[in-house]
Amino acid sequence: MTASKSSRARNARAQRAQRAQVNATGNGGASAGRADQTGTAVKASPTVKASPTVKASPTVKAGSQSRAVAARGGVPDRRGSRGPALALESAEEPDRRGLVPLWMQFLTFGLALAGLGVSIYLTVAHFTESALAGCSENGAVNCTKVTTSPQSYVFGIPVAVLGLAFFVAAVALMSPWAWQSARREIHLIRLASLVVGIGFVLYLVYAELFIIGAICLYCTSVHVITFLLFGLTVFAAAAWGLPERQRG
Repeated sequence: MTASKSSRARNARAQRAQRAQVNATGNGGASAGRADQTGTAVKASPTVKASPTVKASPTVKAGSQSRAVAARGGVPDRRGSRGPALALESAEEPDRRGLVPLWMQFLTFGLALAGLGVSIYLTVAHFTESALAGCSENGAVNCTKVTTSPQSYVFGIPVAVLGLAFFVAAVALMSPWAWQSARREIHLIRLASLVVGIGFVLYLVYAELFIIGAICLYCTSVHVITFLLFGLTVFAAAAWGLPERQRG
């Protein structure tokens, strides 16, 4: 009987040890499963770590740039991809300041030639003391009275000679070569000479109307040409500007 009790006790202890081992194995597996689940949840998946969608793709960059351009009112940023191209275009674009149209160049050149022709004729008539062709000798239009008056001399120089010198310079300054010159000084001299010329013309008109009391048709034609050259030159300077000052 004692042996039977001892045998049952050993069997009972063996069964408890077996159950404890099974329980320990089950708990370890569950704990490992929970740990594995927790680790999986905590660890960042490869998709989250480096996803092509998360990185800024060319489409996203282009969209951002388009929105930036739209925010600036449609003006592309010079610092962007078009910046170097725009800068290169600006550098290659020639400076068109002071470059007047051809019609303006030839119109002023023609007027200067016409003024030179009349001045030559008046100078020749002055030194030869011949009557001017087609000009009246009586009444308000009297060329001889004007060309032989004391006002036909300025500082001892015949006005016809001064007019000739003025239009010789005007022909050079109104030529297409002078208009197309990049030297700022030429355009400034053109303006300055016409300012002086228009001032002299105003004095001559005053002398004819209020001192001499007669008008010379040839002189009047010279005055009109000078007025036209002055107006056209000032208009050209205002509309197209003057060349930039050259830096040495």
